[in-house]
Amino acid sequence: MKFLRKNSKKKQMNKSQTPFRLNFLFVIVFLLFAALIWQLAYLQIVNGNKFESEVSSTDTQTETGNVQRGMIYDSTGKVLVSNSAARAITYTKPLSVTSKQMYQIANELVKYVKIDTSTLTNSIKIDYYLGNEQNLKAVDASLKKQISNFSNLDGTETYKDETAYVKKHKLTSNFTNKQKQAAVVYSKMSGAYSLSTVYLKYEGVSDREMAQVGENLSEMPGIKIGTSWSRSYPNGSSVKSVIGTVTNRKQGLPSDQLSELLAEGYARDDSVGSSYIESQYENVLKGTKSVTTLETQNNKITKEIKTYGGQKGDNIVLTINEKFQQDVQNIMKSAVKSVAGSNPYIPGAYAVVMNPNTGAIYALAGVSRDIKTGKITENALGTINQSFVMGSVVKGATVMGGLMSGAITPTSNTFTDQPIKLKDTPSKSSWFNASGNDDLQLTASDALEISSNSYMMQLAMKEAGFQYSENAALNMSTSIFSKLRGYFNQFGLGVKTGVDIPGEAAGYEGPSKQSDIGKALDLSFGNYDSYTTIQLAQYMSTVANGGYRLQPHILQAIRGTNKNGTLGRIKYQFTPNVLNVVSATSDEWNVVKDGFWKVVHGSNSMRTGTKLEDLNPQVVAKTGTAQTYYGTNETTTLSGVSYAPAKNPQVVIAIAFPGMSEEDSINMLSMHSIYEAYWKDVQSSDGYTSN
Repeated sequence: MKFLRKNSKKKQMNKSQTPFRLNFLFVIVFLLFAALIWQLAYLQIVNGNKFESEVSSTDTQTETGNVQRGMIYDSTGKVLVSNSAARAITYTKPLSVTSKQMYQIANELVKYVKIDTSTLTNSIKIDYYLGNEQNLKAVDASLKKQISNFSNLDGTETYKDETAYVKKHKLTSNFTNKQKQAAVVYSKMSGAYSLSTVYLKYEGVSDREMAQVGENLSEMPGIKIGTSWSRSYPNGSSVKSVIGTVTNRKQGLPSDQLSELLAEGYARDDSVGSSYIESQYENVLKGTKSVTTLETQNNKITKEIKTYGGQKGDNIVLTINEKFQQDVQNIMKSAVKSVAGSNPYIPGAYAVVMNPNTGAIYALAGVSRDIKTGKITENALGTINQSFVMGSVVKGATVMGGLMSGAITPTSNTFTDQPIKLKDTPSKSSWFNASGNDDLQLTASDALEISSNSYMMQLAMKEAGFQYSENAALNMSTSIFSKLRGYFNQFGLGVKTGVDIPGEAAGYEGPSKQSDIGKALDLSFGNYDSYTTIQLAQYMSTVANGGYRLQPHILQAIRGTNKNGTLGRIKYQFTPNVLNVVSATSDEWNVVKDGFWKVVHGSNSMRTGTKLEDLNPQVVAKTGTAQTYYGTNETTTLSGVSYAPAKNPQVVIAIAFPGMSEEDSINMLSMHSIYEAYWKDVQSSDGYTSN
């Protein structure tokens, strides 16, 4: 019984303690909730604006970095253009930075680094002077006394007055050398966009400068040590005028492309292809910039993560053979030097060598000559942007036009070479029959062999439906101009060839009114319109391959880079691009090809290509002589087109020597030398036999 009573008491005590424990737990829970509510109230009410501002100010930005441009190789794999690395001092502009801070950084940097001041201008010095807060306050204080409403002026007007004040009082005239250097640095820093990188020094950074800048980076926020890339030419600059140029840091982006390039992600002082191949294939060569993700808070960078290392630009392989290009360039330069003494009005000379079956260009060579000083300079691009009246080289296209129009046929194409005498018009004749004492019966191929002007004029008149008779009035429609030019255009004469180099010219067409109708006869034998040297090469290639007008091209392939730096896999291979087809029968083609063969190997003593007859493999050709003028001085263009071997053509040469004062064989002699160089440098002549 006692035991039971004791247990009963214990149960009663436990029951009395249970409410107390529950109440205690409720108090604890209440206090915790109260603390939580108080904390939430503190965060949202007391510091809510602060935390909201911090959250809204947190952001992620990206910063880009430059990579190497792709390299350029010749057709044999020889490096034409590579990259030279140089140490550089750069500045990445923070999201938020004051003029005062940049002023201080600029002054700090020039303690350790010598800066080139060749770009220093008066306006740069003034901006630097006003970057000093004390100087700015002093200038503004003086202006407030002079200009009653100065404080109410907008920023543009204020800056204008401040600049004028500094200039008027010559406040920058006593700058020290260090201040001048700091002014240049300050200008570059001020001109940068937020998070963009500019190069403060990219050439000649010494070991000492690198070390001192590295030791003091913490004192110069945004300053970094980096690498700058510039173009180099390890095998000489023989094709530099064709390859073109890349802007340097000092030049920056081309002004005429500034907005477009900035929108594409370029920085103002980035290097960019500015001409010719470097420009044409900029998107291939430039590569992909590295990307660094920047986490920022309150306009301060809190973390930098390199998310993409960048990709070097792809490499360009050209169709040009560097050794051959240099040889052809030397041939043309030597030729001009050799004739300049007796030909004072020669402005230069040009040559194009290409593959007639693919359009691949093996060499573009040319020189310009200053007629006043006699100075000779390289101008390979004159082959595509300089046009001249070329003369009789076009007669193959004239004959093909006559055949295709039905004015003549492969079996019926004979005219009598005679002076063409029309009413109220000076007599026009062939070079060998000015007097009319040597009238000859000529087939079309014979006319090409001895370069008969009379034959071409009679052919043009027949195409126009005009029956020639001595002293008759030339009654032809002006449509003959478009008819002749239409056939010429099919061969590439008088139209752009489509070569993949910017800046190609289309040539020049003379007036085509009824009052100019007599000029249609001049047009027929190449003494009216003007053409570029590359047009001659495309024309002769079309003859050589049997009617396919191919786009001339200097790009052979686009290739990547292996890990060891060598040429990588092929990403793009240029394939022949047929622009149009000259529809003619094999018999019609044979008329022209036979005529071109006779120019070099025919039996007529008046043939014009005898200087090439000793070559092996044997070649075919057509020479040209056009009457031109330099002022009132009569001059001559000596031109030539040729292909070899005569059967299964592998190479075409076109050449032009404008402004000659006397007839000479320099065109044929130069062509002969170019053939010899071709079989030595590009393709062996072994296996080719005389035809």
